[in-house]
Amino acid sequence: MGKIAFLQIGKKGITDNFIGTLENHFEKHRTIRISVLKSARGEGAEGKKIVKKFADEILKRLGQNYKSKIIGFVIIIRKFKKTF
Repeated sequence: MGKIAFLQIGKKGITDNFIGTLENHFEKHRTIRISVLKSARGEGAEGKKIVKKFADEILKRLGQNYKSKIIGFVIIIRKFKKTF
């Protein structure tokens, strides 16, 4: 459970299949590192804005139990501990 899963966002961007894959990975992992490939973003400051939009969309589609952190062109998403 302590390991980190790795995914990539390509030129198709965030699809329903990608969100499904994320949800499946969160069943086994608490942290997922998502690299945004050059084909999905742009260069420089514009690319950083696109990465931020991707992170916001992922959090919106996953729900409230997640938080994200952006480092360069990498999105790190972490699931909160379950509360009873």
